[in-house]
Amino acid sequence: ESLCPQAGQVLWSALHYAVPEELEHGAFVANLGEDLGLDVSTLSARRFRIVSRAGARQYLEVNLENGILFVNERIDREEVCEAGGTCLLHLQLLVESPLELYRVEVEVLDINDHAPTFPWQEYVLEVAESAVLGARFPLESAQDPDVGTNSVRTYRLSPNGFFSLEVQTRSDTSKFAELVLERALDREQQRVHRLLLTALDGGVPERSGTAHILITVLDANDNVPVFDQPSYGISLPEDAPAGTLVIQLNATDLDEGPNGEIEYSFSGHAPPRVRELFHIEPWSGQVLLKGPLDYERASLHELYVQAKDRGPSAVAVHCRVLVHLLDVNDNAPEVTLTSVSTPVLEDAPPGTVIAVISVLDRDSGDNGRVSCEVSPDVPFELHSSFHNYYTLVTTRALDREVVPEYNISITARDMGSPALLTHSTLTVPVSDVNDNAPRFLQPSYSVSVMENNAPGASICSVSALDPDCQQNAYLSYSIVDGHIHGMPVGTYVSINSDSGHMYALRSLDYEQIRSFQIQVQAQDAGFPPLSANVTVHIFVLDQNDNAPVIVSPMPRNGSVATELVPRSARPGYLVGTVSAVDADAGLNSHLSYQLLQATDFTLFSMAPDTGELRTLRSFLEQDATRQRLVVQVRDGGQPALSATMSLLLSVVETMPQTLSDFSEFSLPAEPSSSSPLTLYLLVSLGSISFTFLLAILILTAIRCRGERCSREGDGCSPLCCRCCPGSRPSSDGLKTSNLMAQAPAGTTAPLSVLEGQTLALKQRASPRQPQCLRKVQKGIGWFNTASVSLKWECAAYFFTKCMGKEEMGSCIPAYCSLVLAGLG
Repeated sequence: ESLCPQAGQVLWSALHYAVPEELEHGAFVANLGEDLGLDVSTLSARRFRIVSRAGARQYLEVNLENGILFVNERIDREEVCEAGGTCLLHLQLLVESPLELYRVEVEVLDINDHAPTFPWQEYVLEVAESAVLGARFPLESAQDPDVGTNSVRTYRLSPNGFFSLEVQTRSDTSKFAELVLERALDREQQRVHRLLLTALDGGVPERSGTAHILITVLDANDNVPVFDQPSYGISLPEDAPAGTLVIQLNATDLDEGPNGEIEYSFSGHAPPRVRELFHIEPWSGQVLLKGPLDYERASLHELYVQAKDRGPSAVAVHCRVLVHLLDVNDNAPEVTLTSVSTPVLEDAPPGTVIAVISVLDRDSGDNGRVSCEVSPDVPFELHSSFHNYYTLVTTRALDREVVPEYNISITARDMGSPALLTHSTLTVPVSDVNDNAPRFLQPSYSVSVMENNAPGASICSVSALDPDCQQNAYLSYSIVDGHIHGMPVGTYVSINSDSGHMYALRSLDYEQIRSFQIQVQAQDAGFPPLSANVTVHIFVLDQNDNAPVIVSPMPRNGSVATELVPRSARPGYLVGTVSAVDADAGLNSHLSYQLLQATDFTLFSMAPDTGELRTLRSFLEQDATRQRLVVQVRDGGQPALSATMSLLLSVVETMPQTLSDFSEFSLPAEPSSSSPLTLYLLVSLGSISFTFLLAILILTAIRCRGERCSREGDGCSPLCCRCCPGSRPSSDGLKTSNLMAQAPAGTTAPLSVLEGQTLALKQRASPRQPQCLRKVQKGIGWFNTASVSLKWECAAYFFTKCMGKEEMGSCIPAYCSLVLAGLG
């Protein structure tokens, strides 16, 4: 090592070099090729180079021809290393083929290239003439960016008779200077002192910097301010706005300059409230209003003000300012509900106390006297109890359903000028009592339900309203006990007690019950409970669930009905009528007849509405003597239901003496004589039938005696005309009878008296024929509610169907039902 290294000299064997700053481009630093033991001739081929960060300045560079490290760019140590201490440049050297990496440190040595400088060109100091000897006045240090011996070494002060300079050393070896007062100052002799301060560094050559020091001698403060008077008193209205001038204070000081300049402020005795309300201008002495005043809070404010000059060791003097406030009507009355009894029951009697109200006005005098009132449109009024206290009472009965809540406006007004008033709203809810019964939304309900409904299906929903509230308005629904066709109503329908939804408990049958009504009750949960009833009419709608039933002609043997047709029948000849019934109603029971199959479709036609089977033409020799027809009966439902039957017609040359038409009841095979029960039943039914027939004949004879029969038959009833001599039924009436015997062509078989009676009974009963058949098909229970006239007409109808038959056994099914029903 060398204490004064030259450029390029190796300081340490670990490739550590030192180079002075500020060298020019190309200055030698070190011979890297030699120091690293590299072959200089291969440096270029092995791409010997310095690896640096991207964008970094390349202060040093390597000559690849000789391996010398030289200065590529001027190095400023103060720029590269801003902080003091050792300044190092770290280099990474890279050689390829084979790859080798070296680390080199280059220390940048400082040179004395900067002179010391002061932060100010002139220092201004103020020193009181009363300053004691030895007083010290620190001066800001000079700055030198160089380090070591090249930095600031000492300070010098120009010669003078009052101040000396003392140089101090800090812990980091830096220097600073202090002025020391050596002789007392006298402002009257010399007001200003000018000195020159010089800073020197330790470099070679030595550099220096200077600054001027201007010292002003201050006057000693030997006089105190004096107020015009020790105490002031003023009056101020409490509504004075902020910024109002309260008082102008004035104090004088005989000193000059700062010692005579007076500053005003609140003394330490002034409370915080005074500082919030008032403000003192420090230089003018004006006391200004800062915050809002409130007479009701404080009617007097006491201000303690001090005056102090700006001189050193200033002494403060004090005065007192009394501010008296004048009251104004700035407070509206305050309404306070000290006791409230709400909600109030709607059936509370007049005079019930609802609330106790207190009214307060913080003003004084007339400004604090208050009157109170409520709005006139409410059933409440105020009663004055004692000073500024009122009771709010009811004046009449209340109705929660009309007004559930009252917003009572209370107005309090003082006697000030202008008067101030306060509006306060008191909400009084009205508590409900159970004084209203439920009310259904409709006076009655009508519901249509399709028959064959699924059990449990929803029928309808009833709803009621109760103007009461809460528990008094909670409704439960129930069905009033009753009967429907002898059965409890609870077996037909049920109701959800909470929602009012009604459900069918069974499948309804239009053919059994077409309508019924029930009573639904809605009852609230009040005490005592109130209720209301409504009638629900339930109409059962017909569904096409019954197929037509062919009642005439009935099969004689097996499943085929047989009839005879004369070969001499002319076109249009009425072979017979197919009759069917359908237990449904409306379009579902509207029947139409048609021929599905026929041996010869050119021989016969069938009326679609009446079921009449007629010939289309005369029979020919080649026509078959046995004609087979298939008749279909279809109802008008959707989808349509139908029934079919086979009809076997035999074409004969001569019709027998007695011949039955298509009958609703066919004659089954002769009952076996081996069945005693059948024999007993036939004997019993024969006896009863004879008795019943005899009764009809007697009644008819009695009736015929009272009627006048004309020979032409005008005005004679069908039954009576049979009794009258010479009278005979019209040919039209005979055609409509299914009991009319078919005689040979061109002849008409005479009718006996019994045949005429049965014809009349059938004509009389024919309007009831479908109803009687439907009811008998469903059983005999309907006789419990049927009228007597209906029973007799149905009995007559079935009896006529049995008359003229060869065997009474064909009438057993229908007629037995009537007998067992009590008509025998």
